[in-house]
Amino acid sequence: MQTATITFDQFQSTKDDDCQERILAAREKLGDRLVILGHHYQHESVYRHANFAGDSLKLAKYCDNLDAEYIVFLGVHFMAEVADILSRPDQKVILPDLAAGCSMADMANLAKVERSYRELNKVLNFDEDITPITYINSAADLKAFCGEHGGIVCTSTNAPKILDWAFKQREKVFFFPDQNLGRWTGHKMGIPLEEMPVWDPDLPLGGLTEEEIKKAKVLLWKGHCAVHQMFRAQNIEQFRKEHPNGNVISHPESPFEVCLNSDFVGSTEYILNTVKEAEPGTKWLIGTELNLVTRLAEEMKPENKHVQFMSHVVCECSTMARIDPQHLAWCLENLVEGNVVNQITVPADEATLAKLTLDRMLAAS
Repeated sequence: MQTATITFDQFQSTKDDDCQERILAAREKLGDRLVILGHHYQHESVYRHANFAGDSLKLAKYCDNLDAEYIVFLGVHFMAEVADILSRPDQKVILPDLAAGCSMADMANLAKVERSYRELNKVLNFDEDITPITYINSAADLKAFCGEHGGIVCTSTNAPKILDWAFKQREKVFFFPDQNLGRWTGHKMGIPLEEMPVWDPDLPLGGLTEEEIKKAKVLLWKGHCAVHQMFRAQNIEQFRKEHPNGNVISHPESPFEVCLNSDFVGSTEYILNTVKEAEPGTKWLIGTELNLVTRLAEEMKPENKHVQFMSHVVCECSTMARIDPQHLAWCLENLVEGNVVNQITVPADEATLAKLTLDRMLAAS
């Protein structure tokens, strides 16, 4: 039976420990009607409640095969949109705090992408010459744009396979919104840097000449992750001085020179698996989000593995951090009362095109 919606006001001053008890009580009442998905970058205070945890690709695969009535996503807005697109129409996807966005995703919006489409059509035939690829860290309407124009979605896990798929469709790729992931993936495929120019959506022809556009194999959107952009090659140099036999592993959203100077480069799942499977006593410098590194460092202590965050600056993902015990307790207690708060719903026409790109991705990867 539905009752009046519980407002968030009463939770703002509730202590974390009290919220933990209320979360557990609400989960018990909801039973198998509820499933909680958690991204690796989430803070431990909420991450502990995830039924399933993973990176973007792993969580997307979970979304395609869940029975629960309610899917609560501990992540950011675009992840919840993916869950809504891939889940059944009768399931409801909830994001505990609607302010949990993604600064990288915000660097590319539909208006700028459509304007870029028109600009590129002045030099090329976009729909014949270019395959658009949007990183999964993007809004649903950009995934829909790719669906409409023969494109696809990628994650940091499957980017090489997706880029290979794209080149089999058309000669060039338009990659957005993360230039670092696109550049590193193209580099690993042997594409010269001069054939991967940066496209600035705020400038005519992206700030490029017609010749540069025609020569390009991959046009890289001028966008990046604020967290991974903080890492520097100097951080690696210092670590190697202190630990000559140490290992450096980085996420491909990191700057090119960081990836180039790392021993290993890969997605969050790859980073976790590589460090966990390493020999006891090994030392690791990790270039990815702080919460993941902190959690992994604690897990590796029994094996005497030294796990160190790459930057001397504390730079967790501030938007991921918005999901806290207060918001989680609030949305779960509302579900117990029959109220759905903060539901994420992608418009049907947009969802259809976006799902096309996600299905292509899942098939290709």
